[in-house]
Formats: sequence, C-alpha cells, structure tokens
Amino acid sequence: MKVQLVKRKNMKYCLLIICLIQIQIGFGQEMKMRPIEELINKENPGWEVVKKWIQEAENEIEILEKDSKQADLALYRTQVTTRSPMGAIIYETGGILIDHGWIRILGSGSDKLKRNLPEWNKGKSFETYGQAMPFLLIADDAIGGFFALNGGGFGDQDFGKIYYLSPESLEWEPLDIGYSEFIYWTFTGDIDDFYKGLRWKKWKKEVEQMGVDQAMNFYPFLWSKYEDLEKLSRKPVPIEESWTMLMSVRNQFMSGKESKE
Repeated sequence: MKVQLVKRKNMKYCLLIICLIQIQIGFGQEMKMRPIEELINKENPGWEVVKKWIQEAENEIEILEKDSKQADLALYRTQVTTRSPMGAIIYETGGILIDHGWIRILGSGSDKLKRNLPEWNKGKSFETYGQAMPFLLIADDAIGGFFALNGGGFGDQDFGKIYYLSPESLEWEPLDIGYSEFIYWTFTGDIDDFYKGLRWKKWKKEVEQMGVDQAMNFYPFLWSKYEDLEKLSRKPVPIEESWTMLMSVRNQFMSGKESKE
C-alpha cells in the first residue's frame, strides 16, 4: 500500500515547530517528570488550534468526552504540555474518532475508547513512565494498522515524524509528516485514497458496530496473497491482540529475511 501523504504547503499554524521541539525534548532522552501544573498552558492553549482544524474538517469526526481526573493523569504521564496539539488532545478529549471510527486518535480515554495514550504505550514503547521512548503509538485504525511518532527508534534522520505499521506490508512506513500535520490530515485529508483497496463494501456499518478498542482480523491475512478483499473472512478482535500478532509475525518475517541475507 502506498502511504505517502500530500502535505498542505501553506500550513498556517506555527505550533508545528513548537510541537516538534517539545516532542524531541520529551521522547529523545530520559524525562524529568514535571508536575501537572507546569504542563497546562492557559495563555496559549493548543486546543484553540485543534478547534480551528475541527471547523475545517471534511471528514466525519467524533470528539470523545474526557474524564478530568483521567486527563490529568494521562497528561502527566505523557509529559507534553497543552500548548502542543498532542497535549491538548490528551487533556481535552477522551480521544477522537475519524471517519465512522476507522481511525482512532488516542487521548486520555473514555467509556467508548477505553485506552489512553500513555497506558497504551506502556509495555510497548517503554516499561516505566519517565523512560525515553523510541516511538510513541498515537493512533490506530479499524484494520489493525498503527501510527507511531518517531522518538529515535526509526532513526534520527526524521525524528518527530509519523510512521505507519501496515498490516498489509508488515513494514513501518514513513509518512514524512509530524504529529500536527497528521491530525490535520485525518480531519481534512483523503482517507479513502490512503486505504485504497483495503475497504470492503460494508465497512462503515461493520466498523460502527465494532468497538474502537477492536480491529478487524482477516483470513487469509492482509499480508498474504489474496485476490479479492470481499472474499476474505473477517471478525473483530481486541486491538491488543492485533498489535501482538502483527509484531510477532513481523519479527518472524524480519528474522527470516536477515537469515537469508
């Protein structure tokens, strides 16, 4: 699957640079855990920028209600200020669902999307809060694909950029955009084109009925050879199961590839 996103050349929000700097400081080294009071920015809240993006949205968006105590804890554990779009989304939302729940942007968790960003990453990209994070899982999709922010684990040349772990290719594929651009793309971009060939006829109904802490599992698998997506059997499984299986198969594939070389 081709996963190159077309960037909007005249991106008018200067917070992109601020967010990237904060991400580099926060995820590239051991973090000194700052108190929640230092992370909440009341003078230049990033949520105001996100709200402008929401107004420009061309895709269907659902903002999930936050739980204040959960939001405080999630923000503290992530250690990103609310001046950045990431911090704002964690602090102001329980998560954001895009295009009938096809894409799930992680926030501080809610009744509908029970996962929050730091807890979801614990045990995957780090073991203890405050540790350096080689990557940070920031969103996933209905077919078990995962979006991650590069904290150095994918190389230093594009630190702070988004990668996509495709269930079709088993590769972490660079998207050449940062977190803010990714969020703006989910609101306004051509999602159909990004997932071309991976959406079946009844996907909207099935995805809406499926929990957003689940993903659709196909058999034969999407990384195998098949002729018609419609003819594959499919059923929802926990998103944790999708992650574990994808990483296991990917590791086996990479090990086999290295042994041949």
